Amino acid sequence: MEHTPAKEPAMSSLWTPGGEHPIDRSEDAPTPSTEPLVEDLDPEEREQVEAMAKEMAAVREQLASVPAAVVVANHLMGLYELGTIHLSQQPPNLTEASVAIDALGAVVDRLPGRLGEAESTMRDALHQIRLAYVAIEKAGREADTPPESEAG
Repeated sequence: MEHTPAKEPAMSSLWTPGGEHPIDRSEDAPTPSTEPLVEDLDPEEREQVEAMAKEMAAVREQLASVPAAVVVANHLMGLYELGTIHLSQQPPNLTEASVAIDALGAVVDRLPGRLGEAESTMRDALHQIRLAYVAIEKAGREADTPPESEAG
């Protein structure tokens, strides 16, 4: 008698920060619909959806008209602000601050000469937040160190 292997379901995985998660891609697995069911909406909801779609198209058009360096600089300022928020917590959250600071540095350091008018500002901001991080980290270490005995 000839053995035929059973058909195994097609599996793949999805990486997330929490780890790998298996995804069943077999023919029997339900496929989520990515199409909105516009016919299920009442006229007022359809109007809202159409208005949102028009707004999104206008924003995309406006964004496309702005130099990428300006948009990137805006995001970099967000990273800077995120780093300062974590540094200003009591106690400072150095782990989270370092993620934002390292992300800021990764972009600024990798794109020399390509960030437009904001580049010098971004370099100065990166330098200042790195100095602040080191000072806060040092102060935290010194606060954790018991004072030396004066007897001696």
